[in-house]
Amino acid sequence: MTRSVLAIDAGQTGMKVRVDTPDGRDELLFRGIDTHEPLLPQLAEVVRASLTRTHASPDVVAAGISGLTDRDADADALLALVAGTGIRSAALAHDSTTSFLGALGDRHGAVVASGTGVVTLAVGARDVARVDGWGYIMGDAGSGYWIGREALDAVMRAYDGRGPATALTDVVCELWPDLSQAYIALQGDEGRVRIVAGFAASVARCADAGDAVALAITARAARELAHSVSTAIARVRGGETETFAVCTVGGVFRSAPLRAAFADALTDGGRRGDVEIVAPRGAGIDGVVALPGLAPSHPLTAAVHRAGIA
Repeated sequence: MTRSVLAIDAGQTGMKVRVDTPDGRDELLFRGIDTHEPLLPQLAEVVRASLTRTHASPDVVAAGISGLTDRDADADALLALVAGTGIRSAALAHDSTTSFLGALGDRHGAVVASGTGVVTLAVGARDVARVDGWGYIMGDAGSGYWIGREALDAVMRAYDGRGPATALTDVVCELWPDLSQAYIALQGDEGRVRIVAGFAASVARCADAGDAVALAITARAARELAHSVSTAIARVRGGETETFAVCTVGGVFRSAPLRAAFADALTDGGRRGDVEIVAPRGAGIDGVVALPGLAPSHPLTAAVHRAGIA
């Protein structure tokens, strides 16, 4: 059955919305979710704003959500919040699920999605394994936040004389000219997670330019990401001998030095042949669109929270 879908790819940096109906497609962008605020009202607000802006009439809302917890995975509650809009069914999933579906579809493998946070999902013939995605305080190794935090640590070490000089110092001084007061300003800023994660792009630029400190941070991040992927695949492989596909998605992988270091770490310098890094078929938003029609036999179906979907 063909459904008209309002799909939300809800990340911490931004929310991408796609509205697919027989009349056409609309693409919208909203500010990222606030993880310290109730989630479902934020999604409902985006749904209503999207319908107002597009004048579309979808009957399904689907969302892939960064950091989705059992507390917020209530599709019935979301339907109640969008009552009167014409939407009759809902499907919610963690963004690791939608990233996988968008990137690999039905293929066995792993998808590592690294933006502000990071999560890895592997799917085998029968099993599913999620690795990390535990947030910036307890996990997210190799994420944009992790890289940004490493950059700030390196800058303050250089400032103290505990570490080598780095071009990252000039980048941080553009935001906080007095480094001795930077930690006070950062701790008091409600947007501190996004601010810290934003320095990942500066690390990538400095690594491209050959800065030794930025290259070292990049290499450590790549090893963390590769370790997560290897761990996830080992948990789902079972007795299968096939080569598992690996997709990398998210802003962190825009860094050419990081991509190269990740590939080297994952494949053991090309000596490991049971994994293959492949280009994604699509994006996370494509995986969100696929949620309502996911086959009952698919290993990821159990990870989708539904309401009103037969």
